[in-house]
Amino acid sequence: MASVSTHGELVLVRGDGAHVWDEVGRRYLDATAGLWFANVGFGRRDIADAAAAQMAALPAYSTFGDLSNRPASELAERVSSLAPVTDSRVFLTSGGSDSIDTATKMARRFWQLVGQPDRTILIRRERAYHGMHTAGTSLAGIPANAAGHGELIEDVVQVRWDDAEDLRSMIRQVGEGKVAAFFCEPVIGAGGVYPAPHGYLSAARAVCRETGVLFVADEVITGFGRCGAWFASGRLELEPDIITCAKGITSGYLPMGAVVAAPWISEPFWAEGAGVWRHGYTYSGHAAASAAALANLDIMEREGLCERALELEVELAEALAPLSEHALVDEIRAGAGVLAAVQLSVVAVADDPVLPSKVVAACREAGVLTRALVPGALQISPALMISADELRELVDGIRAALDAVG
Repeated sequence: MASVSTHGELVLVRGDGAHVWDEVGRRYLDATAGLWFANVGFGRRDIADAAAAQMAALPAYSTFGDLSNRPASELAERVSSLAPVTDSRVFLTSGGSDSIDTATKMARRFWQLVGQPDRTILIRRERAYHGMHTAGTSLAGIPANAAGHGELIEDVVQVRWDDAEDLRSMIRQVGEGKVAAFFCEPVIGAGGVYPAPHGYLSAARAVCRETGVLFVADEVITGFGRCGAWFASGRLELEPDIITCAKGITSGYLPMGAVVAAPWISEPFWAEGAGVWRHGYTYSGHAAASAAALANLDIMEREGLCERALELEVELAEALAPLSEHALVDEIRAGAGVLAAVQLSVVAVADDPVLPSKVVAACREAGVLTRALVPGALQISPALMISADELRELVDGIRAALDAVG
């Protein structure tokens, strides 16, 4: 906040495709798709028109109890049809952090309904990011994100991010009958863009099956095409018990998220005698946001953006690879969807802790918008419709910034 007070703000006024413009007319290649969300790019009138038409008819209304609206009902059915587990149920939220809070409560409530109320412990991974609500902050494997707030929710333990046997050991240590759920990003995002080691995700999923622990796939970043499929869990055949998602469901045109529950998870909630699940948000199933989401999914299907992401996965990794030879770069992490990180030199960052901020500022001067992630890495997650020429523009801008700072 002090830095913003001193240096001012960058005010953006419009976007088109993979570019955005500030209020003085300068154009930038958006390397981050807003905040991992603008999958179809900016300036899509189809989405704006769908939201406007719904706002003119019925902008929103509560969806508690038996109330609904047509776009919300259609969106829930649409997301269920895309989910990796057939006949999943969908709970609509206002964003990713809402979805994580919902999933924590859903997991604990599930175990109460099936007669195992002692299952309350939640397991997180190192480097994990699960949003900024109370539950997400407590599930943070990024120490800086949890610092300064104290213990927000109890019964949360941490395991290594890349070791399924550590997960098994932790479950044994605290007791199988006490663990409710394991939260797992198929690709760690805000924690530095770390694709899971080969075999890790399937091994962790197997551990959860063997111990009865619910496997919650956090696909807020990886869902809706970013990893070359509607859900990374589908591509990886994980069959999660619960999926959390947001961002790409509307490409950020309006706030929206969802929790996708496999049928064996949802069934106890719908059983006779289960009673009311006292959980929901004012804007759950928001009609205009749902209309925007439907229009966004139409674009993704019509333009084959999931298939395009598979091609971009390779193209992005190849385009960024030469940057690994720069003196200020330790490595390029890429190859798991349209997600990558340019890891700045650990030694250089130790010598100059503000180096990541300097590089981000230099990127901005070179016409590329990005941001620094926790381990001193640049976030690279462009829109799924980015062209080959725009990829070169992105890489040239980052190289110019590294040269300027170096």
